[in-house]
Amino acid sequence: MKTVHILTLTVPDAPGIVHAVSCGLLDIGGNIVESGQFGDPCSRLFCLRTVVETECQASEEVAAAVAGKLAAAGHDQRVRLEVRRADRQPRILIMVSRFDHCLVDLLYRWRNGLLPVEIPAIVSNHPDAEPIARSHGIPFHHLPITPATKPAQEAKLLEIVKESRIDLVVLARYMQVLSNELCLKLEGKAINIHHSFLPGFKGAKPYHQAAARGVKLIGATAHFVTPDLDEGPIIEQDVARVTHAHTVEQIIALGQDTERLVLARAVRLWAEDRVLMICDRTVVFT
Repeated sequence: MKTVHILTLTVPDAPGIVHAVSCGLLDIGGNIVESGQFGDPCSRLFCLRTVVETECQASEEVAAAVAGKLAAAGHDQRVRLEVRRADRQPRILIMVSRFDHCLVDLLYRWRNGLLPVEIPAIVSNHPDAEPIARSHGIPFHHLPITPATKPAQEAKLLEIVKESRIDLVVLARYMQVLSNELCLKLEGKAINIHHSFLPGFKGAKPYHQAAARGVKLIGATAHFVTPDLDEGPIIEQDVARVTHAHTVEQIIALGQDTERLVLARAVRLWAEDRVLMICDRTVVFT
């Protein structure tokens, strides 16, 4: 019985990389069913995403076969090679505050098989989303945040991440700034949705600010979380047109629709191993 694996690779660009990967997969009877590649001229890195069918059950065996061929061809420095069985869905933890539109959208897509993930936990600094979590049979963790409790609550969050074997933390309009220490510990493993087509209005009531300035476009940005607030590598963005006739309430509704769509796309792309980070930006294989 054949097993499908998803292979991603980032390596310094040089001739022979695709040949080495293909030979490694051929050695284990692999059949490539999907593949995308990109050579970045700025970083001089080569990115590859390949879906392969093989008799091998273990992803480690697939990775070892490819790594061996890469090393034999001289590609053995700064290699980031990952292989995952396609039937092993990644596990995400969703964090939310009082605005629940992104949470509800993610849960709808997950429940209907549109989001290929497992969701073992929901965390919030408010109790409002607990009924939503309970209705979906997902454990809910209320971790209220004050300046005094923040270090202890972030430590509890990391315990939940470890105990639940979380692969990705999704900030679905979680309205608390994570500490620099937590951002570093979750580097490459946390995605945020920002209510702006970055750079844009920051702070309280961004849509009110946008309306006051008479903007013609509003948008949303999904990006990886870093210690630099709202400046992490961008995964997905979208915009919606507004006019002078839109009320603040209408702009907020349009903005929330855009936030839902952008975050859902970003999480799906990540869950399908389509997002690779290179330096301060991403390569996204759509």
